[in-house]
Amino acid sequence: MDTSTELELPYPDLPEYIADMNVMTALIINGPVKSFCYRRLQYLSSKFQMHILLNEMKELAAQKKVPHRDFYNIRKVDTHIHASSCMNQKHLLRFIKRAMKKYPGEIVHVERGKGQTLMEVFETMNLTAFDLSVDTLDMHADRNTFHRFDKFNAKYNPIGESILREIFIKTDNHVEGKYFGHIIKEVMADLEESKYQNVELRLSIYGRQRDEWDKLAQWAVKHQVYSNNVRWLLQVPRLFDVYHTKKQLSNFQELLENIFMPLFEVTIDPARHRELHLFLQHVVGFDSVDDESKPEHHCFNMESPLPVNWTEEDNPPYAYYLYYMYANMTCITMSSPCPLQAPVLQYLYYLAQIGIAMSPLSNNSLFLSYHRNPLPEYLSRGLMVSLSTDDPLQFHFTKEPLMEEYSIAAQVWKLSSCDMCELARNSVLMSGFSHKVKSYWLGPHYIMEGQEGNDIRRTNVPDIRVAYRYETMCEELNLITQAIRTDELEAITEEEGTLCMEPV
Repeated sequence: MDTSTELELPYPDLPEYIADMNVMTALIINGPVKSFCYRRLQYLSSKFQMHILLNEMKELAAQKKVPHRDFYNIRKVDTHIHASSCMNQKHLLRFIKRAMKKYPGEIVHVERGKGQTLMEVFETMNLTAFDLSVDTLDMHADRNTFHRFDKFNAKYNPIGESILREIFIKTDNHVEGKYFGHIIKEVMADLEESKYQNVELRLSIYGRQRDEWDKLAQWAVKHQVYSNNVRWLLQVPRLFDVYHTKKQLSNFQELLENIFMPLFEVTIDPARHRELHLFLQHVVGFDSVDDESKPEHHCFNMESPLPVNWTEEDNPPYAYYLYYMYANMTCITMSSPCPLQAPVLQYLYYLAQIGIAMSPLSNNSLFLSYHRNPLPEYLSRGLMVSLSTDDPLQFHFTKEPLMEEYSIAAQVWKLSSCDMCELARNSVLMSGFSHKVKSYWLGPHYIMEGQEGNDIRRTNVPDIRVAYRYETMCEELNLITQAIRTDELEAITEEEGTLCMEPV
């Protein structure tokens, strides 16, 4: 600031990103590397089973010695949950019935220049508050949504009516998101009452218009959707092709500018976007969302058009979205991944301890049967996995969907108390809550490695489990570094041998 010069911001340029991506792709399909990673992952699974055989009773004994703490009163974070479906069906039903009784004459929708009251909206559907039931709402995912993302999206519409989705679970509508704000505050009140459950709610920024951020922030500030138990993530649906077809965007550069320009402006001059400045104090990250099973028609390489020149009807590939989002986010200061079927990628996720938010109940209804979900396998191998709910409105029945997710996982996969507490600790570590909050929840030394960073009085995770994870990780890293050193020594030896054999 003293010299009025730009900062050097550490993000890879486009050639470096594409080169790294090509290396990663080559590693994933390389036969020897696949075999090596597969064997290491199998070894990690077997080693964990041995650890359990030898130490399970010691872990349980360590937990019993800790006063007050158990699985119910340790902090846990729902690391992947959408705000528009964070309530269960019964909660939404009761809220709609209350709204119909309290605000029957309020104009909630305008069509062709004519306003409709809430009562009139339901009269056009031949429904009264008495007629409504959970079955009438029909918002739960069922067997018909399996591998049908389109049918699942339709479940967001109460009674199958998109107008009710707009009225009750949208932030930008004729009532300025009033009903959605109220129900979010009720969900927050339930979380505060439970005390130990926390969430990272996701809201959408589409990139269609420049004022989306300001409208969202105005909604958040006006309805005071703030809680110590909640942080916000912003998800960016990959819908450029839809907006481009509707002539709402002429190129991909416009989408990027609509998403990131307001953030640059509020960073430079907070007074220019006061509500956005306040709202961003509670935003902890971005998320890129879409149906990952869709085929991609383009390969991201150096021949790919720059954003200003991307005017094709097809959507840019996932890697294209991620690069430009990442580059812009870096200059200002991600969804639960699909199962990592590639052993190389899975092993790299383990070595780098990249957080993976997994939602088994959601996957069970959409893509992957519960008994085939790899979460227990990932946990046994030591990947940084956590449990999340994704969409309680569609998948859960109780007032505490996160506890429902944990309880079903424990029953189906026979998870121990130590396993459950380790998952909860992982969820806090990979969440976007502040260092100060994490220090209070996990202990002041939580960022240290191994058992030195664990406080069993707060996490209820035995030191023996944390020490096992750390020692195993050190062994894997040492194995790789030793291999690299061996290769370097062999290269030096070969070079020296070549020099010695040359004629004088």
